[in-house]
Amino acid sequence: MSAQPGIDRGHTDDLMSFLRASPSPYHAVASAAERLEKAGFRRIEETAPWDGTAGGRFVLRGGAIIAWYVPEGAEAATPYRIVGAHTDSPNLRVKPIPDTGAHGWRQIAVEIYGGALLNTWLDRDLGLSGRITLRDGSDHLVTVDRPLMRVPQLAVHLDRSVNTEGLKLDKQRHMTPIWGLGGVEEGDLMRFVAEETGVAAEEIAGWDLMTHSVEPPAYLGRDRELVAGPRMDNLVSVHAGTAALIAAAQQELTYIPVLAAFDHEENGSQSDTGADGPLLGTVLERSVFARGGGYEERARAFAGTVCLSSDTGHAVHPNYAERHEPGHHPRPNGGPILKVNVNQRYATDGAGRAVFAAACERAGVPWQSFVSHNSMPCGTTIGPITAARHGIATVDIGIAILSMHSARELCGAQDPRLLAKALHAFLGA
Repeated sequence: MSAQPGIDRGHTDDLMSFLRASPSPYHAVASAAERLEKAGFRRIEETAPWDGTAGGRFVLRGGAIIAWYVPEGAEAATPYRIVGAHTDSPNLRVKPIPDTGAHGWRQIAVEIYGGALLNTWLDRDLGLSGRITLRDGSDHLVTVDRPLMRVPQLAVHLDRSVNTEGLKLDKQRHMTPIWGLGGVEEGDLMRFVAEETGVAAEEIAGWDLMTHSVEPPAYLGRDRELVAGPRMDNLVSVHAGTAALIAAAQQELTYIPVLAAFDHEENGSQSDTGADGPLLGTVLERSVFARGGGYEERARAFAGTVCLSSDTGHAVHPNYAERHEPGHHPRPNGGPILKVNVNQRYATDGAGRAVFAAACERAGVPWQSFVSHNSMPCGTTIGPITAARHGIATVDIGIAILSMHSARELCGAQDPRLLAKALHAFLGA
């Protein structure tokens, strides 16, 4: 099999392993934490006192992780360089009373999370992942990474207009997965989860469970110049940010590099683990105070801080090119994209463009610009939230993908590595 010249697959191979190990936000932060610990970072608890000594640290809270590295000699007012990302992706999530079914089929009641492309979840083998909480308050990851569920589409013989009038899906009636035959039994799913996790069913007090596609990521195309896989929005950025932070910690630093990967971006970021919550600001402030600073040093540090909000953006779609702004057609393997919206759906301004361009130049990485078609509504990210909540200069960037919010998305095989190189240059400035 031939390979496209110039593609260094080491980073992308590692990304594919990261995607497989991270079927839920809770798995994603565990995967990132494992990599950080191997690089010498240590986990600290929010309820414990913090010290201001040099070194790498990280805080975990649910599906969010904040990690940073304090270089030797850092002052209390030393500014931060932040890579922002999110760990969640649209999917189907298990309801509080999950056991349901009809007509001899056993099913699992689900709620739609985020702006999922519903049709991409049809006729797809689904696993189960997330976390359970026991009566003693401890959390345990749940990983059933094999075909367990399926949302079957109605046969064309029973929907003759599907190919002429389009597929119409009702979120309540048509998206309930099947997982077996027989009558509905209360507590059936939790007994299954307990057995899979190795705990007693009666000890399970709560859960945050969701479906995921069990089909692994894969190279695609004649020359394998593309990658197809789940949850690229936005685990590509979480993975790249983790790698960039670890690399930056190995060099002399002017700033304090930070990775901030939040949960709940896909439904508005308003939670204690979302970008619109206090987590990032609290961590940065406590780091300033632990180094002997007060409000003055906190204000100075924040005033000199810059955040790159890294999230996926839209590559030009060859079958729907008219939906894109005609002067801006980001392409796969063309490097990371700078995302601009003058109505502040993205936080980028001219000064931010200069910061991003300089990082790409130092990294030897090409970059592209993205702006939405004037007649199409523009999505948003954690960028404007971070800028407004913390008064931090923020720039929106990412990589260009197709099939955003599908159960399986598509990107260029080179772009994840190019993104990581640009993020490393930014953090290590």
